[in-house]
Amino acid sequence: MRLSKFCFFLLAVFLLSSCEVKDVQSNSMPVKHDDWDALVKQHVNEVGWVDYKGFMADSTKLQNYLDLLRSSHPNKKNWSRNEQLAYWINAYNAFTVKLILDYYPVESIKDIKSGIPFVSSVWDIEFIEIEDQIYSLNNIEHGIIRPKFNEERIHFAVNCASYSCPKLLNEAFCAEHLDQQLDKVTKSFINNPEKNNIKEDRVEISKLLSWYWGDFKKKYNSRIEFINKYSATQVNEDAEVDYLEYIWALNEQKN
Repeated sequence: MRLSKFCFFLLAVFLLSSCEVKDVQSNSMPVKHDDWDALVKQHVNEVGWVDYKGFMADSTKLQNYLDLLRSSHPNKKNWSRNEQLAYWINAYNAFTVKLILDYYPVESIKDIKSGIPFVSSVWDIEFIEIEDQIYSLNNIEHGIIRPKFNEERIHFAVNCASYSCPKLLNEAFCAEHLDQQLDKVTKSFINNPEKNNIKEDRVEISKLLSWYWGDFKKKYNSRIEFINKYSATQVNEDAEVDYLEYIWALNEQKN
C-alpha cells in the first residue's frame, strides 16, 4: 500500500514536471502577431492614416497583444534574426499607439509630457515593460533595433505617429516576409510626394535621411544613390539635395 502511494507520488511529480517543461518551451516560441495584424488592418488605411478612436474601441484586443509582447523577450530566446526584428518593429509601433491612446486627444506626440524631471522627450518615457525590463521607445529604436540589426530600412517601418513619419503599415511585420515588407515601406515612403519631392535635377527629401544618414552610408555612397534604388524618378548624380520641414502633427485619420 505504501509502495503504491509512493509510485503515485512519483507519477504526479513527473506529470507536473512535464507540464512545466512544456510551458517553458511554449514561452520560448516566437510571438504570433495575428492580433496586431487584425488591428492595423481595421484601423489603419492604405495611406497610413490611423483611426485612434477605432483603436480605443478595440482597446481590449490591443491590450491582449501588448500583454503577449510583454510576456516574451526575444533577446533571451533562440529566435531567428527576422523573428526578433519583426517583434521589435511591431512592439515599437503598437506601444506608440498605446501611448497616444493614453493621452488622447493630442495634436502631436510631442505634446505628451511625462512629468518626470530630466526626461528630454516623449520617446524617453519608460512605460514599456517586457519580462521585468523597462524600456522607452528610444531604448527600443536606438538601443536595440539600430545597433543590433544594422538595417537602414527600419527607419521606414517604425512609426512615430506624426504626419512626416513613414506611414504605419496596415499589416503586421512578420519574419517570413520581412525583407519584402521592408522594401515595400521604403519604396512607398520614397515615392510619396507628401514625404519627398523628387525630380531629376533636384530633390527635397525627408530629414530622416539627414538625422540617420550614418545608418545608410554603410551601404550607400550618397543619398542620391539610395534614392535611385527605390525612386520611380531617377535622379542625376549631381542633383541638388535639400530637406523638407518635419511636421509633427498627429497622423490621425480624418472623417
